[in-house]
Amino acid sequence: MDARIIRFKFGLLLLAGLNGSVMLAGNTVVRHTFENPVVARGQDPWVIRWQTSYYFCQSRPDGIWVNQAARLEDIGVDHWKCVWRPPADSAWSKQIWAPELHFLQGKWFIYFAADDGDNANHRMYVLKGTAADPQAPFKFLGKIAAPTDCWAIDGTVLEMLGGNLYFIWAGWPGKNDGIQNLYIAPMSNPWTISGERVCISQPDQKWEQRDFPRINEGPETLWHDGKLFIIYSASAFWDDNYCLGQLTWTGGDVLNPKSWVKQPEPVFARTAAVFGPGHCSFVKSPDGKEDWIIYHAHLAQGTRERDVRIQRFDWNPDGTPKFGRPVAPGVPMPAPSGE
Repeated sequence: MDARIIRFKFGLLLLAGLNGSVMLAGNTVVRHTFENPVVARGQDPWVIRWQTSYYFCQSRPDGIWVNQAARLEDIGVDHWKCVWRPPADSAWSKQIWAPELHFLQGKWFIYFAADDGDNANHRMYVLKGTAADPQAPFKFLGKIAAPTDCWAIDGTVLEMLGGNLYFIWAGWPGKNDGIQNLYIAPMSNPWTISGERVCISQPDQKWEQRDFPRINEGPETLWHDGKLFIIYSASAFWDDNYCLGQLTWTGGDVLNPKSWVKQPEPVFARTAAVFGPGHCSFVKSPDGKEDWIIYHAHLAQGTRERDVRIQRFDWNPDGTPKFGRPVAPGVPMPAPSGE
């Protein structure tokens, strides 16, 4: 290891690595620290760990980009590559939102919402990777929709332990804005919904109804010891009270709304120093021993601009996630274990 030997006045020798970690005499490792935000501007962060790297998928007006980082706290460091650019004047050319990068059945896929410039025409679309490298170009496969083909955003894929796939997304119950529910439908393959949508969550709690419209969105799946959760965003993203809610799978058919139970209160919410935390994704630390949440929050109270933050979370004795409270910007935190 390329290191410096530092002697403190009390006589303890330290080996300080270039990555900021330190090793005490006796091989006790003290990890380096980082501070939020880890990305100065960003929203709807989707991060996946693949082999020895983290891949951060984001949309820009000119297309979908994927960044690569060896360390989770470095997902904002510029190693970006554009993997797909939309054609001009198509139904999926504008307002590209919340892309997610998934590795399914041995291939890479990206799911994203887009429209023709009119929000009422937002639908979900899917891209397929052309190589094993998730930063290689992707090709457009088409729209992914249930037979009702209603407004849809924030699509994600649930892969059950037996390999069956389900699509989960946020949508309107009808043709007009005002309510966003969470829906699930079966998939016959990673680019095809094979049945009608089923509503598994409606914004029926007061904390899901801040500002207009009433909103459930950004569903993300989270597995732990055979237990399955859907962590979703609630209320309007531009409101300081934007937060995360939780659905718990109780067993049985995931297409049965009765198989899901909603927590009566948010599981991750604003503090006096953090505003509008929401729309998350989850990864493991490099050694697989820690769970980390990636989310966006407002730059300051009362603004719509957002940045991207990360923090470790734990588990309650009953196996449910214990997210705690969002850590304030500028507070040092230990980096993920195994770096």
